[in-house]
Amino acid sequence: MNRAIIALAALLACVALGVAGDFGQSAAQQGGRAAAVTVGDGHACALLESGRVECWGGNGSGQADPPAGRFSAVSAGANHTCALTESGEAECWGSNRYGEADPPAVRFSAIFAGRGDTCGLRPSGEPTCWGAHTSLPGRYSALSFAVRRTCGLQVSGEIECSRAPFEETGRPRGRFSAVAAGFRHTCGLRESGEVECWGTRDFDQAEVPSGRFSAIGAGWYYTCGLRMSGEIVCWGSRESGATDAPPGRFSALSVGSWRACGLRGSGGVECWGNRDYGQTDAPAGRFSAVSSGASHTCALTESGEAECWGNEVYAHVNAPVGRFRAVSAGRAGSCGLRASGELECWGLQGWPTPMGMIPLWSPSGRFSSVSVSAEHICGVRQWGEVECWGLIDGAPPGRFRSVSAIGSRTCALRELGEVECWEPQYSMMVGGGAVGIVLQTDMPPGRFAAVSAGGEHVCGLQESGEVECWGSNVYGQTDAPAGYFRAVSAGGTYSCGLRESGEIECWGYTFDGQAQPPAGAHRAISAGDGHACALSDEGDVSCWMVFNGIADVPAWLRKPVAQPAGERLALGWLPHGLTLDG
Repeated sequence: MNRAIIALAALLACVALGVAGDFGQSAAQQGGRAAAVTVGDGHACALLESGRVECWGGNGSGQADPPAGRFSAVSAGANHTCALTESGEAECWGSNRYGEADPPAVRFSAIFAGRGDTCGLRPSGEPTCWGAHTSLPGRYSALSFAVRRTCGLQVSGEIECSRAPFEETGRPRGRFSAVAAGFRHTCGLRESGEVECWGTRDFDQAEVPSGRFSAIGAGWYYTCGLRMSGEIVCWGSRESGATDAPPGRFSALSVGSWRACGLRGSGGVECWGNRDYGQTDAPAGRFSAVSSGASHTCALTESGEAECWGNEVYAHVNAPVGRFRAVSAGRAGSCGLRASGELECWGLQGWPTPMGMIPLWSPSGRFSSVSVSAEHICGVRQWGEVECWGLIDGAPPGRFRSVSAIGSRTCALRELGEVECWEPQYSMMVGGGAVGIVLQTDMPPGRFAAVSAGGEHVCGLQESGEVECWGSNVYGQTDAPAGYFRAVSAGGTYSCGLRESGEIECWGYTFDGQAQPPAGAHRAISAGDGHACALSDEGDVSCWMVFNGIADVPAWLRKPVAQPAGERLALGWLPHGLTLDG
């Protein structure tokens, strides 16, 4: 079968083609309707019927800046995007940290971009991969990337997955027509239309609703399926809003880590997920401290009561009564420090693992500070020792002044101002958890007055008042501006500092500057995963979204086109549009 026939067959099997529509007059909008859609980590792309690629959302590495030309397929990864030209050559743009944007000079029939890796399928079905991942042996019709593993649909219809740190159990045998790999679960679409999922079920992401489907996609803790009738139904964690699929009929589906997009039969694109939970809707009143979590915010009133707002999925916002002298908001919970030094936490019920739930607990005794992350909690004891608990425990010996935890990383400030950071050391055995800690050796020299750990970077406030950041700089989050600050806070992919004048300055990924910090004088700043909050000199709290652009599909591409009466809705599976960004 020659390449032209392969490309035509893939296109006809994947998308519903309707009538042309007028989406605007600019040159960038010529080509009209979308023929396919693909979701990455913080960006999404559409393949137009004209062959052009249009992208939107995060663009810190240039992943949303497609080159000119005509393409037959496109796949969005975490920080890069790859597409196939009409002749079958791969072309990639965006991050090339692991060589994921350096395709070999060969021809492919399908392309799949992941997190730091890319694979193309040769016309024979053999995969050729570049970047961080190694290729699966065999012949495949589709691939799906997840964290540190790859699943493939063999030409025979069997599903094969590379070994994962957490082994999945209960994988069914037999023939499938599609595969979707989530964080720790996998789903397969039977040729009959039934969906079977296996692996972790802590958020019911593997509990499939009844019915028959034509396409599936898996995110971190959720799954979506395109019913035969054209409706999209999603199940699993409701935290990101990715399970809130809009009503109506779709012709194709693409699922990312926390966001999903659907292609209408009319050629319009609609996306959902990573929504604003109201974590930026600060209440009126006067406050003395504020802390930004992933999807909720907590603050202390001037009298010491904790008040929280935003995501209610895990009872994040149900702060206990009484007075606190410090508060820390994390991804799925918060902790407050009582005036006595004792800790009290709420929201988070525990940490799910393949071996079961690790319940939330707080050690007895007195602490001087606390920091909540997605995987663990750390506190500084009254005498300076750091103690951590949760999915990860362990801390270096010695005395510290403060601690900052995010994700699996922890950083602390020693008594004399040196910064110490560490991460968990995992067992090499399949299913093994954290067995210790590994100290990072690339800490900058000097003495600091404060330290803040971000998503993959760290920022410190030197005793001189200058800010120094280190770690990942994919989005420019470590490019701290010159000058003097009195506070700094590192967020997910950005950082913010409080100037000596009280003005806020942020750098890194801020969704093309569309979300700006408030003007005026402030006395505190807290950068969360995707939103930030500041405390004004008068005690008012103001919060703003730093990025939330994945669902902001360009208006001309989102606009639906009336479908002619009697036109059949073509449903099919879009292999290159169902990639999981890892």
